[in-house]
Amino acid sequence: MKERIVVVGAALFDGGRLLAARRSAPPELAGRYELPGGKVEPGEAPDAALVRELREELGVEAEAVERVPGEWDLKPPYVLHVWTARLRPGSPDPKPLEDHDELRWLAPGELWDVDWLDQDVPAVREVAARLSG
Repeated sequence: MKERIVVVGAALFDGGRLLAARRSAPPELAGRYELPGGKVEPGEAPDAALVRELREELGVEAEAVERVPGEWDLKPPYVLHVWTARLRPGSPDPKPLEDHDELRWLAPGELWDVDWLDQDVPAVREVAARLSG
C-alpha cells in the first residue's frame, strides 16, 4: 500500500460566507485561490491539524465542525480532506500570514467569482451543495 499524506482544507464559514485564500507561492499556484489548511503531521488528528494550520496561516482561533464527505487527490502522495470550520468567539479576523497574499469572504452567490485551484474545485462544489441544500 502506498503512503498517503492527508492535507486538511478548511471550509471556514462566518455569517454564511466562505473564506477563500489566494496563494502567494509556489509560483505555479500563486494568484489562485484555495481552502486554507495544510498537512497533517504524524500522530496528529486531522481536526487538530486544521485548527493548527488556521492559527499558523491566518492567525485565527477556529474549531473544526465536521468532515465534508469525499477525498480528493492532490499531487501524489497527498490527498485532500475538507472540514467545515468556524471562528471561535473572540478570535481575531483572519489575516494572510503564510502562503497567501489575499483573503476573500464569499457569499453563496459569489463562490465562483474567484479562480480556485483545480484540486480545490471538487471540494468547493461539495461545500456549495451543502450550503444550498
